Amino acid sequence: MTAPVFLADRGLLAVGPVVLDGPEGRHAVSVRRIRAGEAVVLTDGAGTGALGTVTAAEGKDRLEVDVTDVRTEPEPRPRITVVQALPKGDRGELAVETMTETGVDRIVPWAASRCITQWRGERGLKSLGKWRATAREAGKQSRRLRFPEVTGLMTSRRVCDLLGEAAFAGVLHEEGSRPLATAQLPASGDIVLVVGPEGGVTPEELEAFADAGAGHYRLGPSVLRTSTAGTAAGALLLGRTGRWS
Repeated sequence: MTAPVFLADRGLLAVGPVVLDGPEGRHAVSVRRIRAGEAVVLTDGAGTGALGTVTAAEGKDRLEVDVTDVRTEPEPRPRITVVQALPKGDRGELAVETMTETGVDRIVPWAASRCITQWRGERGLKSLGKWRATAREAGKQSRRLRFPEVTGLMTSRRVCDLLGEAAFAGVLHEEGSRPLATAQLPASGDIVLVVGPEGGVTPEELEAFADAGAGHYRLGPSVLRTSTAGTAAGALLLGRTGRWS
């Protein structure tokens, strides 16, 4: 059985005694019921992980761990960003969860013209918080040491800026003339891929993205939902760039 993963503060991970408390300590002691003698993995979510053995579980939220090994993952090359148009209902969290488990490095919420869901005011902040919490929990579940960044909500203009700075930029579109499976991909830098909303990307958005350097690509003969297209595309890119090898 693999050791459970818990999130620790940056700078805390080093060989020797480490105390895990707060919400993560409570989750370990009161929810997972971790006890002395069990192995655990601690990570800061930014690429550093530590393996250790629990020496004590105290109260409801304090775990003492003897860390015996620390390692740091290098920055991913190339880095994969998915610009995700806001889906309806809880499909946004589903998209974030599966993209995190797959290995996407950055997720950008996008307020596309045809999005039915709108993030405004307190509701927008709450929704963004849910996306980030989902990424954090999915990162632990999938045993990632480097969790994906979930940025703030972006407009189409800001997405154009991302596309213009990318080493490879693309928009998934059912009428794309080029298959993503045969696109020429960079060995480093940023790969930025746009996933549109249920109603599709508007002609004006497609034109603006093309002017920023993004080509139009298709995944395959079937049309995927916005909540699953980013995960499928991320898996394809991770395989093709060698990051899954």
